[in-house]
Amino acid sequence: MKQGLLLALVLAPFVAFGDVVDFEGLDTNAPLQGWSFTKTNGGDPPRWEIAIDRTSPMQPQVLAQVSEDRTSGRFPLAVYEATDTANGALSVRFKPISGRVDQAAGLVWRYRDENNYYIVRANALENNVVLYKVENGGRIPLGPVGRSDDYGVQHPVPADQWSTLGVVFDGDKFTVLFDEKPLFEVIDATFTQAGKVGLWTKADSVTYFDGFEIQER
Repeated sequence: MKQGLLLALVLAPFVAFGDVVDFEGLDTNAPLQGWSFTKTNGGDPPRWEIAIDRTSPMQPQVLAQVSEDRTSGRFPLAVYEATDTANGALSVRFKPISGRVDQAAGLVWRYRDENNYYIVRANALENNVVLYKVENGGRIPLGPVGRSDDYGVQHPVPADQWSTLGVVFDGDKFTVLFDEKPLFEVIDATFTQAGKVGLWTKADSVTYFDGFEIQER
């Protein structure tokens, strides 16, 4: 299935417009325009750069988070500055490359600042997908509907392979998808205002991203 098609079906009928960032044609030695880079909590600054990976389905340039600081509570962020949205959908292709503490890839929405946002992440070391809110710098897991005490869901997250992570957010309802298939839903109303969207990793995760798709209401 073409990337974004299932998201469009889940999100219908309120998708108004969208954007796909594929990182092609960018200078690998120049600062990346249209993005800001930061982190939640301590540790070394993140290092985001354009890399070459010819295994990417969108070939060959990708956005890579390559710093390897093992600080467990350190969350590198790449914030896409071109949009503010309250309701919509995100998806991204990702490839976990390495990490001893974590091998994580995440999507961020309703981002207010580096200490307040929603995030769903997939982890290749834990083989699970979890949705959190980050509030005042603290990361709090939000249980799936009908299983509120659960820590996300167990799901294979292959290392050194490309997968697709997605989320549809509409009001207080969030639907998480993996490889275009719905996994679980979460209900939460902590952050309701429009905010930025972006990408996320954790600790020493070296992760590649490509085909970042944004659909806005």
